[in-house]
Amino acid sequence: MGILLIANFMNLIDVTIVNVALPSMRDGLGATDSQIEWVIAVYILAFALGLLPFGRLGDILGRTRLFLWGVAGFTAASALCGLAPNIEFLIAARAIQGLAGAMMTPQVLAIATVTFPPHERSQAFSLFGLSAGLASVCGPILGGALISANLFGLDWQPIFLVNIPIGIAAVIAGWFLIPRLPGHAALRNDYVGIVLFGLGIVAVVFPIVEGRAYGWPLWAFGMIAAGLLLLVAFVLWTRGRAASGAPQLLNFDLITNKQFMFGAFVVTIYASGIPGFFMVISLLLQGGFDFTPLQSGLTNTPFSVGVLIASGIAARFGANYLRSRLAIAGALLSLGILWLHFYIAGVTDSIDSWAFLPPLLIAGVGLGLGFSSLFQLVLANVPPRDAGAGSGALQAFQQVGGALGVAIIGEIFFTRLGNGFAGGATPHAAFADASSLALWYVVGSFTLVLLLAPFFRRPRGGQGHGAPVRPVLVEA
Repeated sequence: MGILLIANFMNLIDVTIVNVALPSMRDGLGATDSQIEWVIAVYILAFALGLLPFGRLGDILGRTRLFLWGVAGFTAASALCGLAPNIEFLIAARAIQGLAGAMMTPQVLAIATVTFPPHERSQAFSLFGLSAGLASVCGPILGGALISANLFGLDWQPIFLVNIPIGIAAVIAGWFLIPRLPGHAALRNDYVGIVLFGLGIVAVVFPIVEGRAYGWPLWAFGMIAAGLLLLVAFVLWTRGRAASGAPQLLNFDLITNKQFMFGAFVVTIYASGIPGFFMVISLLLQGGFDFTPLQSGLTNTPFSVGVLIASGIAARFGANYLRSRLAIAGALLSLGILWLHFYIAGVTDSIDSWAFLPPLLIAGVGLGLGFSSLFQLVLANVPPRDAGAGSGALQAFQQVGGALGVAIIGEIFFTRLGNGFAGGATPHAAFADASSLALWYVVGSFTLVLLLAPFFRRPRGGQGHGAPVRPVLVEA
């Protein structure tokens, strides 16, 4: 259990620790605006695209084998990130890191489910939730501390290099201690589906990130259109596979389940706001107002604390009042981010980190409350036979939403920032103006979740007694 928790913690903390380092990476590697976006987006995108195929591959080759490969790959990719000589190398290493994380993550819960007897599983899953909460709290603080310490003059690089000894220890211990879970060689993966889905998502996200740098040429819009056509081709291909009884990357029964697809859309919208939001806040604090990485990380911490508090609150409600909880979550997130928007819009020459505490704490409680209820709402209307595939698919949609959000929020923020500097604005004013504008997208996305919450079908058997839901681990 300790090995599974360490590997999972290492993956989760990497999601939050990088945000604090973005300004240091930008200065140290001479990165452009779009390249900074890719440092976040490429990891999320690679993780999203790898979740479903690697989950299936674990069933085929054996979950323990895939888990150890994933931890080893994540550790090696962390070393490449920490030693990156330029921003292009770092982006490529982050893509490898995301794929390795996707190889490792689906196996964690599967190994725990098979290894531990039923009376121990609830305690095991509660430990996963605790590790996720601790990772979200520790990430910004640890990242800020490592960068501010400037160990051996390495600046931001230790945030990745710290994974190396932890990963090596996890691989060695896992080799000797984790039971060998056999695979099922007769199972098959849908490789054509993987290619169609992957190319489709990349074709949509790439021009959104890069379009601004090239002045939004015609090929950018053509690429988005081609990506949407590839996703349509993926659906048609999956339908054909289902008709012939062949394996599918995403079960066609889920694609034709209106409640599931509606839920997947809401998950995508819900997940699109936070990664881009923290990218903007870190750049605002460090780039616009000269905060140190540690000060920036501490300023962001109330959000993670709110997520941790809400996780405990949500656990007490179980499967009760899911739609109401989702609506409240959307309202809290909208309120917290809107509060922060109006504060940032009014700053001039200085910014008070304490002013971030109430709105970030409120928003954090909203995020923690909403994710658990949202996943339960969607999966409660999925037949039990599709629950495992449904939970994996929702996590993939969650990551796709994060990548799209980084692209859209980055487009708004960096365009406004460039216009501000071109108009002669001071760094304080330019960063504050660009940040406050970008936050409107975040407010809008969570307001939309609030408005859509009542349209979910009540879980079968009443509001509080839906079908059994397989526990899932959701990255905040």
